[in-house]
Amino acid sequence: MSLFHWFIFFLLVQIIHGLGTFKLYVNAGRKSWEAFIPVYNSIVLMKIINRPTWWTFLLFIPIINLIMFPVVWIETLRSFGKNSTVDTWLGILTCGFYIYYINYTQDVKYVADRSLVAKTKTGDTVSSLLFAIVVATLVHTYVMQPYTIPTASLEKSLLIGDFLFVSKFHYGARTPMTTVAAPMFHDTLPIIKTKSYLSWPQLPYFRFPSFQKVEKNDIVVFNWPADTVYKFFDTSGRSILKPVDKKSNYVKRCQGTPGDSLQIKNGTVYINGKELILPERAKTQYSYAVTYDMNNPDLDFEYLLNQVGSTDGAGFKTEARDTLYLRALTKAGAATLRSISGIKSVTQIVAKQGESNIFSHNPNWNGDNFGPIYIPQAGKTVALNMKTLPFYKRIISVYEKNDLKVVGNEIYINDKKVTSYTFKQNYYWMMGDNRHNSEDSRYWGYVPEDHIVGKPVFIWMSWDTNGKGINKIRWERLFTTVGGDGKPQSYFKYFLGLLALYFVGDYFWKKRKASKV
Repeated sequence: MSLFHWFIFFLLVQIIHGLGTFKLYVNAGRKSWEAFIPVYNSIVLMKIINRPTWWTFLLFIPIINLIMFPVVWIETLRSFGKNSTVDTWLGILTCGFYIYYINYTQDVKYVADRSLVAKTKTGDTVSSLLFAIVVATLVHTYVMQPYTIPTASLEKSLLIGDFLFVSKFHYGARTPMTTVAAPMFHDTLPIIKTKSYLSWPQLPYFRFPSFQKVEKNDIVVFNWPADTVYKFFDTSGRSILKPVDKKSNYVKRCQGTPGDSLQIKNGTVYINGKELILPERAKTQYSYAVTYDMNNPDLDFEYLLNQVGSTDGAGFKTEARDTLYLRALTKAGAATLRSISGIKSVTQIVAKQGESNIFSHNPNWNGDNFGPIYIPQAGKTVALNMKTLPFYKRIISVYEKNDLKVVGNEIYINDKKVTSYTFKQNYYWMMGDNRHNSEDSRYWGYVPEDHIVGKPVFIWMSWDTNGKGINKIRWERLFTTVGGDGKPQSYFKYFLGLLALYFVGDYFWKKRKASKV
């Protein structure tokens, strides 16, 4: 839905509200026209039901309003003496239209001084639970969201089993585009394993002002642009496309920002012709071939691989039993292996042949040798022809929602023949540090700005599941920051110290308070 469509829908809702409540407004001592004035009618209604004016703000926040509407329906009914369980359920099950029935068929009396305290323990519990859900949803949507690292694509920087807090406000909190969804569930409801949202209606993209821009080398959480709901199928067996904010969450390191020229040479990223220098905490990993002396009995590869931190496995090929292939190893780890007696050579494996699934399908490109390509920038114009179209086809047709057609060697956008294209938003290039075990922009292309979710800032828990049946907490990673210079430092002991001070202080405060009674 466009902004114009949403404006019409908003006005329609105000008319529906006014027609269904104007008599109740009059019974409460207000004017009938006050029920029809957008926003103002909500402020007046809060006064009628004796609730704070700031509740009006909650009625206009996507997802939060889904919780608030039933609350307001029930509060309105109770303000006019409709307190029974039947009234409550009729208000909820009719989506508030039971209030229409009351408005037109009954001469109800306004209860101005009704008690706002729940009359039962169940009612009090429900009220507290709803308040907690509203607060948690606000924090989850606009401030901080928990996230778990599921894959090894950023191994060494972020590990499988790391539990993160992802900041929404660093890059500017994005308002939900999906308006009808279960609070705090991403795309799937647990247990019943079904979608947690309705794909329609959708709000236009909007992002609040940011504290910083996405910079090169930032670790970023974003919605995977190429995602489809492969778990949910309609009766025809075709996959259903997800809304932008319900696509799977991915976490990668930003390697290219809008306006950059990016190229990968032998696994090394170059930006605008210069090698991209990674921060100290970034431990880029590559695949290696290790040849060794098969007659050396002192080589203990399991021990050595643990020492150099190789986590993605290793194996031999039948035709070369004197060569061990490592899927992921840092350059520092490779240097350590080269210094060990009995190791003949440690060679980084660099792909030479083209990969069929590489972005743009260039037959000569692969994950180690790629580009150069341009990272699109909002407002910039590029030449559009049959040679450049593979880079921007998805941007034009999917991300920026144009009708793209190719007739012979001519390109049409929205039925108009074009030779250039101007981008509507910024795009980014995201890659994993584990270069040979990462599904990233090299394979599915650019990340649009409207897909950016947030910035990981804090590891509050880290659970090591090493695949050998032994699960343990990585204590050294608890309460560590994701970014910053130098090696990660755990602040867990300081947290425990503050927690101990709180309990000790609380104990003496209560003891002192009791002695004065």
